[in-house]
Amino acid sequence: MGDVNEKIYTYSMMAILKPLSYCRWTMPYRAFYTCIYPTSNHKNKDTSLFIPPLRVLCHKQNDIHGHGACIRSLCGIEQRTLGKRQFSMSAAAIVNSAPASVQPYLRLMRLDKPIGTWLLFLPCTWSIGLAADPGCLPDISMLALFGTGSLLMRGAGCTINDMWDKDYDKKVVRTATRPIASGEISRLQALGFLGAQLSLALCVLLCLNYYSVILGAASLMLVVTYPFMKRITYWPQLMLGLTFNWGALLGWSAVMGSCDWSICLPLYFSGVMWTLIYDTIYAHQDKEDDVRVGIKSTALRFGEQTKPWLSGFSVAMLGGLILAGLNAQQTLPYYAAVSTTAIHLTHQISSLDINKSEDCWKKFASNRNIGLILFFGIVFSNLMKKQENGSIEN
Repeated sequence: MGDVNEKIYTYSMMAILKPLSYCRWTMPYRAFYTCIYPTSNHKNKDTSLFIPPLRVLCHKQNDIHGHGACIRSLCGIEQRTLGKRQFSMSAAAIVNSAPASVQPYLRLMRLDKPIGTWLLFLPCTWSIGLAADPGCLPDISMLALFGTGSLLMRGAGCTINDMWDKDYDKKVVRTATRPIASGEISRLQALGFLGAQLSLALCVLLCLNYYSVILGAASLMLVVTYPFMKRITYWPQLMLGLTFNWGALLGWSAVMGSCDWSICLPLYFSGVMWTLIYDTIYAHQDKEDDVRVGIKSTALRFGEQTKPWLSGFSVAMLGGLILAGLNAQQTLPYYAAVSTTAIHLTHQISSLDINKSEDCWKKFASNRNIGLILFFGIVFSNLMKKQENGSIEN
């Protein structure tokens, strides 16, 4: 009976993996299939040589971390033996091509999942764009500085979050393979890595004016305390919004020397509302695990009433954007971008299925497009200001 079960398992794996092995976009599946089922064995029909791989290679690992590591290992071995390493510039491919000793640290700072860095960086771009002189493009060097700072601070925030949540992450399927939760990195090593990230981020911050240095340093308390909020309130997404959109204030002050609160506050408020939208959607991925381990979120707070709440946040976000645009004397392209954002949010919320993790992730990741739409709307609006001023002078 045991041999029969093994053969059933083997042929089931073959049926799933072999079709994928012919697609050039599914290298990991081809690698996995070839590693498990060598061609010679398949031709000889010697089913006694077909050994269920995960049970053999991971027999000492009884948890999800072992299986994940084995799969990554198998795919990596086969990619080398095939002799055709497919080149890719995706963030995940860059992380996977790094030395094995470095990869856990890159995954700890979520370098393989850049969407979080985008969502932190984009409010900075809005503010920098609004602060640009009429008829001019945003300061490229300032955008580069804030891009670097966003990457480092997002990495630092993820490191702090994983240090806080090590015991919780072990109990959630999606987070159980994170480097600290899986034991690849100790808390002491993570602390040293955190210090390095914060030191580099400080170097970036010191490139700005004194007002911005003080304003930027003030956000550190939010970064440190955010991970604790999910233990005591159903509104941790609000704290994340306050943290993630600090760049809406900092970007303007970095360009202008101080904040124009009539513009910066409505912009910051809009960013906070935006975060409540996308992070509530994100939280719906883990709501069952969150209930089991005792984590709170707006996804659990809103439940089946999530869509009305998200609609309310969308209206508030759009209102803040319009007010910021009016105070900054923005032109038609800006309001066209805000209108496009309204359409995007309407579709995103109306088509959202909060009970499907895949759909929640897709909708969450699509928010990068919203941020880019608004940024380019600000840029073109600012360029049009020159034309309007020239017409008035003539």
